Amino acid sequence: MIDRRELLKAASAVALSGLMSVVPSRAAAAGSTKLLFVHGRGQQGLNPETLKSEWLATLNRGTTTFGQSVPTDIDVAFPFYGDILDKYTQQFGIPLTSDVQARGTPLDDEFLVFQAEFAEAVRQRAGITDAQVDAEYGPDPAPRGPLNWKWVQAILRAIDKNGSGMNQKTLEIFTRDVFLYTTRAGVRDEIDQIVAGKLTEQPTVVVSHSLGTVVAYSVLRTDRRSLRVPLFVTVGSPLAVRAVRDQFRPLRSPSSVDAWYNAFDTRDVVALYPLDADNFPVRPAIENNSTVRNHTENRHGIVGYLDNPDVAKRILNALGG
Repeated sequence: MIDRRELLKAASAVALSGLMSVVPSRAAAAGSTKLLFVHGRGQQGLNPETLKSEWLATLNRGTTTFGQSVPTDIDVAFPFYGDILDKYTQQFGIPLTSDVQARGTPLDDEFLVFQAEFAEAVRQRAGITDAQVDAEYGPDPAPRGPLNWKWVQAILRAIDKNGSGMNQKTLEIFTRDVFLYTTRAGVRDEIDQIVAGKLTEQPTVVVSHSLGTVVAYSVLRTDRRSLRVPLFVTVGSPLAVRAVRDQFRPLRSPSSVDAWYNAFDTRDVVALYPLDADNFPVRPAIENNSTVRNHTENRHGIVGYLDNPDVAKRILNALGG
């Protein structure tokens, strides 16, 4: 998910300062560190070149807070899978629980269980009480559980109403897209191939957001080439949510990654769980930064992560800046 207005403002500011020209140099071709961005869901129909420029502009806004900028001759890659993911969401046609109006409507039970587990993990971490969920569920005598769509709706409404920053529909769509990617081999394979196609054995800093963190992790842990990733950055990542994490067992850190840096806002419902020993036990340990205060409306937008000075500094340092 992306805050288009914030990104356009950042892009305009950087364009005025002459920082938007990103042309691969002979140094990049010779093997200097490159930068690869991996976007999240909700990008269908957008222009990948524009998105790349916007991400870079936002990162530059973060680096200017400490008086630096991303080198203009660096090789920047932006693998785009937004239209492919949208194709699969339409192909599978999984209904959202908020669109179901009566019992008996066909539902994909596997997705409902996945969504219920995701929502319950968010509820617990966000401190939303059973009483708040019960208030949404009402007096319905039907047993509470993951296959009861009304019960899942109640959890999602409680998350929505109690300060999550992300509305029910958006959270449902997010979990549906994560479900499709993590559980349907054909979806994962095609998207992974797009991202892997932009990776080479040249040293590469990989920066990923939201669903893109799941995609980037999948690619890096399975690619058999001699990849070199001095820094793997995940922001707004749902990888530590059990419903997502369990799709990648046994967990392991990609052998190509020298250091893994995970930044999140504690108000971001997608990324409430840190990638730590309790929630994502891998070796070497992942460095977690929970101090980000994401300024986007839902606390999850890429703009509020990439322009964070700490995040920007880690990326720039890994690029040799």
